[in-house]
Formats: sequence, structure tokens, C-alpha cells
Amino acid sequence: MNPLRLLDFSWDTMSAGGLFSGVSLPWMSHLTVANLTLTLGLGLPEQSVLQPAWDYLLQHHQAELRSPLFPVVISVSTYLLLVTLYTLLDLLAPSWPALNSYKLHPDRPVTWDNIWTTLYLTAYNHLVYIFPAAVGQWLWRPPIPLPRDAPTLMSFLLGILGCMVVFDFQFYLWHLLHHRVPWLYRTFHAMHHQYLQPFSLVTQYVSAWELISSGFWTTVDPLLLQCHCLTAWGFMVFTICVSTEDHCGYDFPWSLHRLVPFGLWGGPPKHDAHHRMPGTNFAPFFSHWDWLGGTNMVPTPSKDKYVEEGLKGRKDKGA
Repeated sequence: MNPLRLLDFSWDTMSAGGLFSGVSLPWMSHLTVANLTLTLGLGLPEQSVLQPAWDYLLQHHQAELRSPLFPVVISVSTYLLLVTLYTLLDLLAPSWPALNSYKLHPDRPVTWDNIWTTLYLTAYNHLVYIFPAAVGQWLWRPPIPLPRDAPTLMSFLLGILGCMVVFDFQFYLWHLLHHRVPWLYRTFHAMHHQYLQPFSLVTQYVSAWELISSGFWTTVDPLLLQCHCLTAWGFMVFTICVSTEDHCGYDFPWSLHRLVPFGLWGGPPKHDAHHRMPGTNFAPFFSHWDWLGGTNMVPTPSKDKYVEEGLKGRKDKGA
């Protein structure tokens, strides 16, 4: 879910007047009232706790923040940093039993061949599709005006949560369609499922269409919800962290699915199960759409044994 900034917009409209200034939309007024009520009810200060950090960024890095290249740079650098860390763990795991015990498939080490194959496609997609689009924006799009005020902490967190809910629904439908429609699966999504036991670099072992479409929603959703640009960038980084964790192949005690109660979060075990049982666990974040759609599957040792029996003879590029 690598965000690709494809739209021309101005972030200064997102702070006061909003994207739809002059347009009366009842749900927007409800959000404003709700945010004000929460702020007053919780006794939060009027000035955002994020304001000092935002002031520093505006004073020292405004030119970089205003550049159309900034969202691309931050998304690509975040992804590369995460996959580098996870790949180091993959290389250390076979000789580090304590680390290897957290792997979902401790008997299936990640090989250099796996790393180079997935890294090649990632580099290809970024050089052929992401980089030219970023350069085009840099050449033809003016610098982005930035708001002077930072978002309140409450609006920052609620904005990210709102984008998560919207994106979760969008991607669930997109993902479901690309599994249920044979042409879509063969043409665009089958590539991603060549690995039955994913590792971090499989996150972007995808077709260009998949990379661009998920990036499009990551870009548009903060605009639809009138988020501050800081919130939009936070959501972008969060989606990359989550998607990389989902594919990492580890089940650490601090993984998000262990911290979010009631099984509401997917996490690496569920997405790993999706790669082995492609008719299950389509949602990227929460589990409620899979519950409602009858596609939720919680991995257990008995189910894993059943899955392994059913996958005998199927080729895995990770083998």
C-alpha cells in the first residue's frame, strides 16, 4: 500500500475552509461539532500539543514539506526502512532460535533468491511507475501551501481512524473482487499470491495496477475526510507500517493484533492464512468486514495442518 500522490490539491483548504468550502454538507458539520465536543469534554487544551513540532517543521523544512515529491519520498523511505529491518531479522532468524520461534513458519527460512526476486519487482515498479509520476508532479505542479495551525491531537487521531475505516471498506471490496473475478485475479493479483508464506518484501510484490490503486485510496481518503496534511502523512506512514507487518511472517508479542482486543484486528497470522487460503481474510485492518462477509478465518494449529494438506503439490516461490 504504497501511497502515490496523483491528485492536485491544496492543503491550506484542509485547515479552515476545507476542501468543500462553500458547500453545505451535514455530515461535515456533525464531525466538527463532535470534534469540538470531544475536545471540550476531555478538557484538552485549545492549542494542539502538535503545534510546537509543526512550527519547527514549518520554520526549518517548509520547502521540503511543500514539494510534491515529499509524500512519495516519505512513503518510499518508510517502506525501505521497514523491509530492511525485517529482512535483517529474516537473515538472522535461522541462527537465532529465540527470534526464529516468533516466525509463523520457522522451518521455512527466507532465502537470498526470495529477497532478490521481490526486491527486483519492487525496484522495477518504483522506477517505471512511481518515479516518473513523482517527477511529473514536481515539474508541473506548484508547491503546496501549508496551514499555519497544526491539527489538535484529537483531530489527528480521529482523522487517521476515519481514514482507516474508509480504506478498510474500500480495500476489502477491491480485494474480494480481485479474488472472485477470475480475469482480475489472473491479470493483476495472482502475482502477489505466488508466495504462500509471505515475508516483508512480498508486501509490494504486486502488479502496477495494485500498487497504484491502493496508493490512490490512501491519497484520496484524507481529502474526503478533510484531514490536515499532517494527519494525511501520518495515515500514509501508518498504512505502510501495517501492510509491511501483515506480510512480515512474524507473530511478535507487540504485534497490533495482540494489542487490539476482541479479535478486531487482522495482523500477520490472518494475512499469512490468506496467502495459503485465498478465500479468507480480505480486509487490510479490521476484521468486521470479514466477519460480516463470512470470510473471516482465525488460524489454529489444526487448521494449519488442514491447509498444508490441501496445498500439497502447489508451487510456492518461497520454497
